[in-house]
Amino acid sequence: MNYTKLGNSDLKVSRICMGCMGFGDANKGQHSWTLDEEHSRAVIKRGLELGVNFYDTAIAYQSGTSEQYVGKALRDYAKRDEVVIATKFLPRTEEEIAAGSTGQDHIEKMINQSLKNLGTDYVDLYIYHMWDYRTPLYEIMDGLNRVVQAGKARYIGISNCFAWQLAKANALAEKEGFAKFVSVQGHYNLIFREEEREMVPYCREEKIALTPYSALAGGRLSKQAGEMSNRLEQDDYARLKYDASQEQDEVIIGRVAELAEKRGMSMTEISLAWLLTKVTSPVVGATKFHHIEGAAAAVDMELTEEETNYLEEAYVPHKLVGVMAENSAITCRL
Repeated sequence: MNYTKLGNSDLKVSRICMGCMGFGDANKGQHSWTLDEEHSRAVIKRGLELGVNFYDTAIAYQSGTSEQYVGKALRDYAKRDEVVIATKFLPRTEEEIAAGSTGQDHIEKMINQSLKNLGTDYVDLYIYHMWDYRTPLYEIMDGLNRVVQAGKARYIGISNCFAWQLAKANALAEKEGFAKFVSVQGHYNLIFREEEREMVPYCREEKIALTPYSALAGGRLSKQAGEMSNRLEQDDYARLKYDASQEQDEVIIGRVAELAEKRGMSMTEISLAWLLTKVTSPVVGATKFHHIEGAAAAVDMELTEEETNYLEEAYVPHKLVGVMAENSAITCRL
């Protein structure tokens, strides 16, 4: 495993981040395909054996049980200062808004619950899960700064935002002397490259780490076109993100399969080897040993310039989907 610094922080992270949305009690959330605690622990342990020290979860994943499983496994299998734990919080609820709870109140409540779930005194990276259009940005940045000042989080990151939103937030933080975002977790992979328009160059200029989710497009980039993973069979949202662009995506997926066969590698290794040239540490979901093993193997793989061009040249622009499509619609209405 190779390691690198996470943006403008002093966190040393593995080039692969284990995405933990697949861990948690299937009876306590939206997803029926998540692993129980015993199997979650086994995958996390395998990740640690492979040198993965960066783990990403969220309070929203299976009603906090993902955090609970991750926290307990890491306490049992690793020393706290040897791992980097990231978790995320969602916007205020309707009930909180009606009760007059501020953004600062909400963030304090969320971090305290996450720390309880994880069984730790602090997280290394606390991530603003998605833009809250109903809460003043000052309240969010002040609330996050209070979390850092209290020692409950070492650094802050953001997910599911536009480059202008990240720039606006960090400009406010700089003006007020607040903690700034050191990382962004967006939707980015070989068949969805819209982040390259503004987010990628902005983060490169500002030395903000890119830790994208959906690194393998919900499994599409690790399987022959037409093959279906368990998650894709059961997760409507995962299918929603790519079904509309299936025809154009299959051209690229076919090229990944072709290069994998030619190189004697897995499709996972080819797809992530490409992404690793673009970002700091992709978030790779793992529910089986071979998921994290393939991801770890990709770290040591290098594509030639010819191979990279071959993978990239078939790409065509994609429409925004999922959370970012909703963000765009809200922004246009404001």
